[in-house]
Amino acid sequence: MRVDHSYVVVIATLSTLVSPRCCLNVRRDDTQTKLNGSAVDFDSFREQFLRISEVGREEFRLRQLHFQSATKRHAYLNSFSTAPQSAKYGINQFSDLSQKEFRDLYLRASADRAPLFPGLKTQGLPAKFDWRDKAVVAPVQNQEACGSCWAFSVVGAMQSVHAIGGSQLVQLSVQQVLDCSFQNEGCNGGSPVRALNWLKQTRVKLVPQSEYPYKAETGICHFFSQSHGGVSVKNFTAHDFSGQEEAMMGQLVKHGPLVAIVDAVSWQDYLGGIIQHHCSSQWSNHAVLVVGYNTTGTCCHCTGTRDIPYWIVQNSWGSTWGNEGYVYIKIGGNVCGIADSVAAVFL
Repeated sequence: MRVDHSYVVVIATLSTLVSPRCCLNVRRDDTQTKLNGSAVDFDSFREQFLRISEVGREEFRLRQLHFQSATKRHAYLNSFSTAPQSAKYGINQFSDLSQKEFRDLYLRASADRAPLFPGLKTQGLPAKFDWRDKAVVAPVQNQEACGSCWAFSVVGAMQSVHAIGGSQLVQLSVQQVLDCSFQNEGCNGGSPVRALNWLKQTRVKLVPQSEYPYKAETGICHFFSQSHGGVSVKNFTAHDFSGQEEAMMGQLVKHGPLVAIVDAVSWQDYLGGIIQHHCSSQWSNHAVLVVGYNTTGTCCHCTGTRDIPYWIVQNSWGSTWGNEGYVYIKIGGNVCGIADSVAAVFL
């Protein structure tokens, strides 16, 4: 089943390159307070998320039913998250979608089996590390109603590694990968590893996003001459770091932001905080960019609680989702399959 794209309006705003990150408290702006307070109603949701287009009576009733189901689901999910740093779940831009619609629209990445990481963990790693602090991570983007997370994750890694090498941080074209990576299926989904294989084998140069803008739909591949400027992939690695997340930290510090495939079924309802539970589908379905970690588990207002170490993960659902477009995932235990298939890019 495909949801009517004219009804699903996902707000896309760019976050700042480096945003305040002291606390892990769930954002409590006017939107969050209004929609996740005691008086949650469908009309407020429709107004806040611009669901103001006229829809048929049956469609309206269906969306309202999905919304009501979501509020019940949130109560269940939050019953397991009692610690101050724990993830919180509630009303967001996906709350009028059924769980199947959400999966069909947004969780379209596939994972190729990766070999276990053969190396050793890196000694002397910093307690916390965030590539955003180096100004080499581009702003959060929004894939919209297109299953292009696999392309966003790969391009995100490439543009960061390019900037780490001394070049200016430039957003590269996700649409170019979406249209031209023939081993994948555009908005219908794909594999980051297959995309990286295509980039490595063809030495295709990704051009800036300004030259090949994102359209949230699969189009005809636009070819550029070999003399045209751009960024190409020389090589990449893909490994399974389950049980070796400390070694994964070393790879992130050494090589730059990492592409990861995760189980993001519960992320439909995520508002903020550190995810420690609820990744229950047991299959990888979404691609993201791991940009940092924090083993000190900084919590500004926590007393008498044990700090939770976490990964800092950039998503591609816009900056209004989660922690200004980011999600925090507990380090240890391979939560959400964060360590199952992790790729590092070399330019």
